[in-house]
Amino acid sequence: MGQRFTRSEAGRILGLEPSRLRYWERLELVRPEARWGERFYGFGDLIALRTIQRLIASRVPARRLRRAVTSLERQFGATQLALEQLTLVGYGRRVAVVPPGGNTPIDPLSRQWLLPFDRELGSGELRPMASRTAEDLFQTALDCESNPELLAEAADNYRRVVHLVPGWLEAHINLGVVLYQLGRVEDAQSAFHAAVRLDPESGIARYNLGCVLEERGDIAQSIEHLKRAEELMPTHADLHFNLALAYEKQGERRDARQQWILYLRYAPNGPWAEQARARLRQYRTHGKGNPPIPFPKKG
Repeated sequence: MGQRFTRSEAGRILGLEPSRLRYWERLELVRPEARWGERFYGFGDLIALRTIQRLIASRVPARRLRRAVTSLERQFGATQLALEQLTLVGYGRRVAVVPPGGNTPIDPLSRQWLLPFDRELGSGELRPMASRTAEDLFQTALDCESNPELLAEAADNYRRVVHLVPGWLEAHINLGVVLYQLGRVEDAQSAFHAAVRLDPESGIARYNLGCVLEERGDIAQSIEHLKRAEELMPTHADLHFNLALAYEKQGERRDARQQWILYLRYAPNGPWAEQARARLRQYRTHGKGNPPIPFPKKG
């Protein structure tokens, strides 16, 4: 099977923040193996991540890269093309692809084959100054999140993104996470509500909203959203942890016990495993003041 690296290990190797890795996973630019509530990257995944890094650095937005790969998959009848198997070339804010077994680049969005000199476009051309796109703002917000002192700037950029592209689910979710980190829980709740309205089938949006509602004392609504999230992503370990806390606050000990068990099933060595085991050992002791696990993100 080869060596595998956790998300945090892959991030350290490549100098990438976890938020960026989660975003690329959401876009399915990389598809790490999911086990025990963790994501594991192989060497092929690391190669794909380096390719993505290079293209992002040349100002090719991640969502445009995803659209390009999807278009290529449709054209060549492939269900999933692995990035490490492709030769990708950024030109301007676009991306050209040399398909497997080929030697001529194609712009998969315009479906036009490119002459060899076209591949150099954007490497040194002069560009007029232009307004920043929503994708630029999203990338800037992700960068700001790596510095706690720039969280307010990250929130401002995410707000600008949702103003420009109201239907961008990940931007609403990430805005909610940043607002929560800033202590603005009510505003975070509004952002997560917006995400759920956009996509009622988003497990992460439901999960985040349920966590905020639990913290704000609306336990019944919290459980409703967390249970729906459980249906959508049943192997998400942290979800079971937070659902157990919510059930305990509601006095539903049998349901809480089942959630502690599920957490340990999916994350037996997770960061909260000892706490879950302690709850099962001392099940009748009702814990107080347990904060929800930090929210996962789409970005």
